[in-house]
Amino acid sequence: MKRLSFLVLAVLVLCVFPFSSPLVGQDSKVLMIVKDAPSQNLALALGSEVAVMQNMLRGAGFQVLIASPSGTPLSAGGITITPDLTLAEVQVADYDGFILPCMAAEEAFLPGLGSMLMEALATGKPVAAQAGSVVTLAKAGILRGRRFAFPEAWVADVPEFGESVHAGEGIVEDGKLITSAISPYAAEALHAEDGTQALTGALIKQLW
Repeated sequence: MKRLSFLVLAVLVLCVFPFSSPLVGQDSKVLMIVKDAPSQNLALALGSEVAVMQNMLRGAGFQVLIASPSGTPLSAGGITITPDLTLAEVQVADYDGFILPCMAAEEAFLPGLGSMLMEALATGKPVAAQAGSVVTLAKAGILRGRRFAFPEAWVADVPEFGESVHAGEGIVEDGKLITSAISPYAAEALHAEDGTQALTGALIKQLW
């Protein structure tokens, strides 16, 4: 009888908490780092990239906070995001993982970003970046000696990739560093498959 009761309890636990949805602590946080530089299609980036990443991470049980260089709101296509903090205010220890959407934004060196994400990777925290933000990582010196994903047609345009290994146009995981070649903007420009969901899913798997 005791054995039967144990089996019933085990089945109930698996029904409520299946293997595909591990428990995540209420304090588990992911920091999304967005660029506030001019975007070639901000409405597309906010609706098809930022919102998708937020919804997937929240659905997996994570709090999602947003940081940007200035901390000022970004708005387009009826969507507004208001950063919770500036990059200068970020404390790596406060977060379990980091994600950088492409934003179809102009690339620029972001002071402090390199040391921040190097610290995250060195302490075993996953960092995910997509398309334009892979360039941001390269400019910050994070890709040196690492494998990365990026559109084949645009690789030659980024001299900072010189010390890194281009490994395709899908999702590439090099330890805790996860990169995606195709953002919603790149998908439209290159007639390719958007990697937003796959990148976010890969980050969630590493966080679990």
